[in-house]
Amino acid sequence: MSNTTPPGWYPDAATPGAERWWDGTAWTAHTRPVPSIPQQFGPPEPVGYAQGSGSAATSGGSTRIVALAVAGLVVIGAAVAGAVLLGRDGDGGTRPKAGPSSSAPLPTTGDTPSPGPSAAEDDPKVLVDQLNGITLPIPDGWEKPERTVEEALTMRTADSYTCPGDSSDFCYHGTVTSSTASGTDITSAEELAEQDITAAAGSAYEENIVGDRIHGGITSHRQLASESVSVAGRTGHQVRWRVSTAKGPGGYVQPLVFPSTVGSESLIIVRYAFDAGPDGPPLSLMDTITKAIRPIDDSAASGGVGSSVAP
Repeated sequence: MSNTTPPGWYPDAATPGAERWWDGTAWTAHTRPVPSIPQQFGPPEPVGYAQGSGSAATSGGSTRIVALAVAGLVVIGAAVAGAVLLGRDGDGGTRPKAGPSSSAPLPTTGDTPSPGPSAAEDDPKVLVDQLNGITLPIPDGWEKPERTVEEALTMRTADSYTCPGDSSDFCYHGTVTSSTASGTDITSAEELAEQDITAAAGSAYEENIVGDRIHGGITSHRQLASESVSVAGRTGHQVRWRVSTAKGPGGYVQPLVFPSTVGSESLIIVRYAFDAGPDGPPLSLMDTITKAIRPIDDSAASGGVGSSVAP
């Protein structure tokens, strides 16, 4: 039986008063202030009364104050114990510590509310990136699969076809993924997009994640754009290539990089991969999806949660 700690926000041992996102296998750069919990008030406790003096009433009030103080200590003790238990499993083994030795800076403009569970996650027309605090509209005829070989959050065309370079594999005419940039110290959206385009093209049309050359490999590429773009109220950058492959029509790839709307504002990479030719999605759909990306807390805006876009 697996005792793996599920993804979620956990106390950051390196930064008191903060939580850090655990993605199920490792700590990420995302942090947030510990959410405040409204105090719950119960009915008043009965207070004894002694005739001729206020001593009993005073004693009852003191007792209540002591009880509240003890209850507060119990809550604090439980929180500390919970943080410690995160470091150990039921068999006495050791799990990852409660936080890394260093921490990303907290926002300085006040507490940033992190996205909570939303009905949008069950909406077939919306792809919700809970960690990065954004939603992407799912085009008509597309789907969000429950499981993929990719670690990134994914939506793709519902219909698959036999890959031109490997008849044992299935390919999709259009795929869009959303993930946090990791394993890099780059903080510039433009610089990261320029770097990521090669990896984006390679994973879509050179070799898939298991090493199959499902399109026969890339034979050449041509850059179509490298430009600044506004995404979900943030300034980002996108780079677009047209790639030719040894088999099949080839396609278009584009990494879109912009800061997250929550936490420490780590860079997000949204990758697009559209097949070329008459069966592929129209290239304009890339721009349509980009314009409709919204922060989760702005889901009521046009093109956000509850809306879809036509291919």
